[in-house]
Formats: sequence, structure tokens, C-alpha cells
Amino acid sequence: MRILLISCLILLLTSCNSTDKIVYLQNAELNTPEKILPEQSITIQPKDMMSIIVSSKDPKLATLFNLPISSVQAGTDLILSSGAQRLGGYIVDLDGNIDFPILGKLHVAGLNRWQLQELIKTEIRERDLIKDLIVTVEFMNFKVSILGEVKSPGSYSIDGDKVNLLEALSMAGDLTIHGLRDEVYVIRENNNKRQSFKIDLRSKDLFSSPAYYLKQNDIIYVKPDKVKAGQSTINQNSMKSVTLWISIASLLTSVGILVANILDN
Repeated sequence: MRILLISCLILLLTSCNSTDKIVYLQNAELNTPEKILPEQSITIQPKDMMSIIVSSKDPKLATLFNLPISSVQAGTDLILSSGAQRLGGYIVDLDGNIDFPILGKLHVAGLNRWQLQELIKTEIRERDLIKDLIVTVEFMNFKVSILGEVKSPGSYSIDGDKVNLLEALSMAGDLTIHGLRDEVYVIRENNNKRQSFKIDLRSKDLFSSPAYYLKQNDIIYVKPDKVKAGQSTINQNSMKSVTLWISIASLLTSVGILVANILDN
């Protein structure tokens, strides 16, 4: 009966939520073009892992600038499929450098992937090593973590180097009904500093937030509403009550056995 009453109360409180607390982009003007702010390119940071592939009409020359293909062993985090292979990546050291074949140490921190492509092209051409070359640079560790009141919290890998907050939330199955649309936080670490952004999904102002376009290793947290927080408290109190009654029952049983033994004697 107690569980039934609690469930009815929660259902009643949930049904009282107005659409003003749920609907996204409430002040967006329909059929009215708005200027899109220029997005900030993802820049390379220490500890990033980069895929850099040099291609040329002469494969032998290009091979000198590419890492060897390594086999992926079962049971590792890098496994793609049974017997799969993959190209190795360049890990950016704490000083923002990578050690590139033939060219040596290159400072890459602060560059976006397009700038790094041009840097490598320029270095190879100026040394007259390859004339007709194509350089492809990709991030190998672009991921975001999504926590709190979403349907599928977890860590998500991003293909390419562009994803916005709404896209990331959709990957996690969107917010649950108990997620506060006006208290979504993006936690970002960059240049040895940590910064937190508070975003209101109900307002179109989210488009102008510096956290609308996400960066590698961003953490998204959706705060629960009072109903969800109350459920947690109720569950904790229920467990405490069950534990208390079990302890009392155990104590009474022990006392009863002790008394019975005394009377028998």
C-alpha cells in the first residue's frame, strides 16, 4: 500500500509539469532566418591522438611518412573486429609536439587539423621530398561524456571534428522527463584550466553559447528535477527502514531463543 501511494504521488507531481519546463527553443522565431555564428574549430591539445596519413602517386615515397599498420589483439580497447588491423596514431606530448617520420619534432598544439595538414605539406615540399602529395589528418580520441538525466548516459566517440550539444544529447537518447532543460552543464578542460557552462535548452540563446559546439573530452551533465531527487531520498529511506526492521527482528529472535533456553533450564 505504501509503495502504491508513493507511486501515485510521483505520478501526480510529474503530471503537473508544464510544457514551459519541457519544450526546447521556446523563443525561437519560426521562418525567420538567423545569422549563424562562426564555429570554433577543434584545436589539437596535449594528450590528443592524431591519425596522419600521407598519400602520393609513388606509394614507396609515401610509406616513409606513415606509421606501420599494427595488428589489433583481442581483448584490447582498440579492437575493431576479429583479426582487424589499423594505422597507429601520433600522441601529442605535454609540450604539444609530435615526432613525425623524416620531419622530426613538430609543434602541433593549438592548430586545427586543416592547419596541421598544411604544415606537413609545406615541410615535405620545402625539403623537396614529395611533390604530389595528399595529407589527411583526423582526431582519433574525439569523445564526449554525457551524464545525469538522459536515457543512455555514457561516453560517445565522435566521427570527424564537429558536433553540437543537441546532437550529442540525441546520441544519448535525449533527456528523460525528469531532466531539467534549463540546467544542462558542459564541463570543459583546456590549456590546464577547467570551465563550466550552464545552458538552457528552452532558449535559442543556446546557439550563441561557447559550449554549443563541443570539444574533445567535454562532459555534459543534466541535472534532475525535484521529483527524481525525491525518489532517490525515498528509496534511501525505504532501504534504511527495511534494514532497521531486519535488525529489530534479528534482535528479538535472539532474545526469544535466549529466554527459551533459560526457561528450559
